[in-house]
Amino acid sequence: MSIIKGIISNGLANVVQKIVRIADQLLLVPFFLTNWGAAVYGEWLTLTIIPSVLAFSDLGFGSAVCNSFVLAYAAGDKQKAADLRKSGFWIITLTIILGLLLTVISMFVCTKMQLFDKSHINAHDAMLAVAYMMVARLITFYTQLVEGFYRGARKAALGSLFGSGNYLINIVVGLIVLLLGYGVVAFAFSQLIVAVMYIIAYSIYGCRLIDLQKYRGRILKSDIYDIVRKGIGYLMTPIWQSVYFQGTTFVVRITLGAEAVAIFNTVRTVCRSVNQLFSIINASIFPDLQYEYGQGHIQTVHKYFRVAVVLSMLIGFIGCSVLAIFGLNIYGWWTNSVLTVPHSVWNVFMLGAFFNAVWWTSVVTYRMTNQPYHFAIASTVMSFVSVGLTYVLSFPLGLLGAAIGCALFELVMALYVLPDSCRMLGMKPNELFSNIIGDYKSVKNKIKDK
Repeated sequence: MSIIKGIISNGLANVVQKIVRIADQLLLVPFFLTNWGAAVYGEWLTLTIIPSVLAFSDLGFGSAVCNSFVLAYAAGDKQKAADLRKSGFWIITLTIILGLLLTVISMFVCTKMQLFDKSHINAHDAMLAVAYMMVARLITFYTQLVEGFYRGARKAALGSLFGSGNYLINIVVGLIVLLLGYGVVAFAFSQLIVAVMYIIAYSIYGCRLIDLQKYRGRILKSDIYDIVRKGIGYLMTPIWQSVYFQGTTFVVRITLGAEAVAIFNTVRTVCRSVNQLFSIINASIFPDLQYEYGQGHIQTVHKYFRVAVVLSMLIGFIGCSVLAIFGLNIYGWWTNSVLTVPHSVWNVFMLGAFFNAVWWTSVVTYRMTNQPYHFAIASTVMSFVSVGLTYVLSFPLGLLGAAIGCALFELVMALYVLPDSCRMLGMKPNELFSNIIGDYKSVKNKIKDK
């Protein structure tokens, strides 16, 4: 498959997945409320928080295994790829076993503390539902390893469509469960069954895509050490995101009050709608750029990296300019003019959104090269700094101070990530713009050919 065809396929598959995930979040809500009532539905949402903690329990190993496998497979080192597949499988299996133990301990602690006794849901049903959801979350850890098979075979779009199919099946099965009048236990169990079926189908097809039948994988200490070391780096991504997004929200709450939180979060939601556009670019280029990097086609990587980064900047500039001019009117309509946002606060948020456009697509470099620590350390440190600045500036400046604290995070990340990612690829930052006209014409012609 050519890189252009791969990027286009990845982009379309990613758009489909975003649409399906939005549907997954929105379509069942009316049926939840009608069949369960607001109180039980609220309790259900609370219960779903518990399994979400397990997102951290794979310690980033899945991402480390997947990226290491793709780079080895693309380079033609199939013995190395087979070794990584076996080592990765057992590491992920071990984390799942530890997760299951954590599930048992969590259920025991919740029982002793009688956390479920005050719920609108029967305590036994609540525990059973949480247990089903936790197991369903744990077994999906295998998908990160298998994702490497799809990317190694240059079929990342197909893997993405498998994921979209999983979400669709969850919607349909969930709808059937609700319409039949079943409760939280049946709904959670249906999620577990769908997860098991998805893992089996996804894994069987993924294994057929790669050619490793002749290679007997080995569990090597060097591979395990490398997976663990890099996995911890990837673990920092959900950490900095939690600190930055939840931390700044909490700071605004304690310094400015509940209404300020409503304004702060809704404005940030609007301004980050632009982020969704260049997130699609990021997801589109990553699988094929990583494969090209693994094969040693550095000039090809440079060209498409430059086009993607500059295109993201252009989209970010246009999107933020439109929102800066017309966004407040749209926001007023969206919120029924219940919330009032000062122009200065709005414009600072838009500026931060543009800075995000400058650096977000270039983050693909760290995953592509399987070197997470530069970004992991910078983003984690800056997330804490941003929360601290938001706290300090909120007292004298109010919401404007909170907006400045967030915008400074985006500015510093842009100043660090973009040049650093270029250096990791053996480029100078000025090359992003000096060669862009030729890159654009080359990519445009190849797209026309396809």
